[in-house]
Parts: sequence; structure tokens; C-alpha cells
Amino acid sequence: MISVSYNKLWKLLIDRKISRAELRRRIKISPNTMTKLIRDKEVSLAVIGRICEALGTDIGNIMEFVTDGADKTAVRQSVKEQG
Repeated sequence: MISVSYNKLWKLLIDRKISRAELRRRIKISPNTMTKLIRDKEVSLAVIGRICEALGTDIGNIMEFVTDGADKTAVRQSVKEQG
């Protein structure tokens, strides 16, 4: 299964010395939306766009899609079977 990760966003905020609360104020999102980001849940593309605009960056610098452990195990098994 593929899920979203905002780890790049949190690292970028640390590098720029911007708090999560400050980001939330800058892009005018609700506390619930910020909680979704913190919990690596999907948010609207409009929110992602506002984050990118506020930080002057591209979407690939704030988020990525990752596979969970179950899918990684399945891929490893498939490679072993082929090899």
C-alpha cells in the first residue's frame, strides 16, 4: 500500500527555523488540517499548493509517496523468486 509522508516538510521547516504553528498561520489552515499533515494523512492539493507557495518550493521538496512494510516484503519475496 502506498501512503504519503511529509517528513521532507518537517525537515525543511527545521532548516528554515519555522515552527509548525507559524506555517499554519502563514497558509491559513485549520488545526485539523495540520493534524492530518502531522499524522501523514492526505490533504487537498490546494493545501499542498499553499505550503509550496509560502515556502517558495516544489511539491517534491515537502512530500513523497512511500510504500509500507507489507509491500516492501512482497517486493523482496518477488525478487528472491525471480533470482
